[in-house]
Amino acid sequence: MDFENKVAVVTGGGNGIGNATCVAFARHGADVVVVDRDEAAAEATAKTIRESGRTAVAVAADVTNPADVQRYVAAAVEHFGRIDCFFNNAGIGGRIAPITEYTDEDFATVIDVNLRGVFLGLRHVLRQMQQQGNGAVVNTSSAAALLPGPGLCAYVASKNAVLGLTRVAAAEVADRGIRVNAVCPGPVETQAMRLLDEQAGGEEAIRRRRAALPTGRYSTPEEVANVVLFLCSDLAANTTGAHYVVDGGRTAISGVGR
Repeated sequence: MDFENKVAVVTGGGNGIGNATCVAFARHGADVVVVDRDEAAAEATAKTIRESGRTAVAVAADVTNPADVQRYVAAAVEHFGRIDCFFNNAGIGGRIAPITEYTDEDFATVIDVNLRGVFLGLRHVLRQMQQQGNGAVVNTSSAAALLPGPGLCAYVASKNAVLGLTRVAAAEVADRGIRVNAVCPGPVETQAMRLLDEQAGGEEAIRRRRAALPTGRYSTPEEVANVVLFLCSDLAANTTGAHYVVDGGRTAISGVGR
């Protein structure tokens, strides 16, 4: 995959899947705009990329704030003149609790970041891509959108909505040379996943989750990043409105889609 002279914008780029994807884009030749709410984390990722010989810009931004979203889009255009690839990735897991115990505030927080944040990113980045006449977007959904479990009502609802947004956006901009797809990670070896496992029961939760995966292990952030890069690359030039699952085969044995 060749991203030489391409510009990639990644939200949630300070850690986990976002960090791995930023580094992968740079390794394949792209210049990168690293967006994260945590300024130090964004800068750390950008520094790693610069040390590899590519150009990177760190932008501290809250994806739920329209002004911040406009600012990271403007930073990309100001520094590089365009946005070729957009990994609309920032998200949170939220609280684990039954629907009957979920508070309005807990629900709203997850929806705000995972759904509204993705919507705002799409709105502003697609405007720029339409001016250019091309571009590729990958939104982060989740395997939980396809195979939901108890206790994750807001997370599952938000990630299902991301799949819907992905299909609508893909249909709206296909004739403008822009593709929009989604990636659906299952359990991934990240700090966020470790926190989720701790909420769900610690080592016992990890054991149960791994036992449910045909491959017997969590995915790595780099494995998810590889799928994101493929979907942004010319190898996927006629792929749009699709979702790709990276979950160690869990949904494959569940009967989802049969």
